[in-house]
Amino acid sequence: MSEPTGAARRRGPFQVGDQVQLTDPKGRHYTFTLEAGKNFHTHKGSFPHDELIGAPEGTVVRTTGNVAYLALRPLLPDYVLSMPRGAAVVYPKDAGQILAMADIFPGARVVEAGVGSGSLSTFLLRAIGDQGMLHSYERRADFADIASQNVERYFGAPHPAWQLTVGDLQDNLSDTEVDRVILDMLAPWECLEAVSKALVPGGILCAYVATTTQLARTVESIREHGTFNEPSAWETMVRTWHVEGLAVRPDHRMIGHTGFLLTARRLADGVEPPLRRRRPAKGAYGDDYPGYGSGKDSGGKDGSGKGTGGKDTGSTGTPDGKPGA
Repeated sequence: MSEPTGAARRRGPFQVGDQVQLTDPKGRHYTFTLEAGKNFHTHKGSFPHDELIGAPEGTVVRTTGNVAYLALRPLLPDYVLSMPRGAAVVYPKDAGQILAMADIFPGARVVEAGVGSGSLSTFLLRAIGDQGMLHSYERRADFADIASQNVERYFGAPHPAWQLTVGDLQDNLSDTEVDRVILDMLAPWECLEAVSKALVPGGILCAYVATTTQLARTVESIREHGTFNEPSAWETMVRTWHVEGLAVRPDHRMIGHTGFLLTARRLADGVEPPLRRRRPAKGAYGDDYPGYGSGKDSGGKDGSGKGTGGKDTGSTGTPDGKPGA
């Protein structure tokens, strides 16, 4: 039985073509590709690549300036932060949340829109494995080229589960029976109809957006569409800690806001989403807002569910017109 794509590059002695991450005494990282006969140069001296070829991971090498560097293969989070970029990358903290909260599993059939530099594509491909399917859509051909090179460099070969299409998802999506859809784009609400048709019942839509206005519009559009359950939205922040003897404290810098994530699950065909039993804050919906939760889409005048006595009271009541819990 052959190994999964890229697995052989993650273990064993260093070989020609492997990515190497050097760590200097101050904790700074330097990443390069091993080539026979080449030298690695820094302002602290140099050493030949041949010194690492055939050596085990965790080897310490010294430059001509007698500075020690620890040599390891870069982890995937290290790789995506150091690889060439066309567009901004999805940070590892967000990629990890997507893999967990969108429940990406081995063999999953996944559609991705907005490839950027290939960061999330690489995480997704490693999670679904050779037996899965990832169909990625990218509007810009130059971004697609960079992403393709980055993904192939990480795995050491083209990944058999990956298909990359240059074009808009909403115009080109032909996949059916899809388990997961990941949208990393400016206007994910424009793709809801195409995504809804592609997802299997119970399938997950996950969107990654940068601003609160994008988040609000995406959530409201999902609610209005009527084929998904109530969306969940969140963000993550990572704070590292300094630990040395009795000096245990948060580091002065942290990875704060990078983007918002939201997930929603596809309902079975013909099923209406249950009414939200949550009262919005007063003024949450303006007088000119006609959408879901305003009351105006269900006969109400002011979002309170008391306007015309209609039974469907949007997000503020129960089916019999009584106030929601």
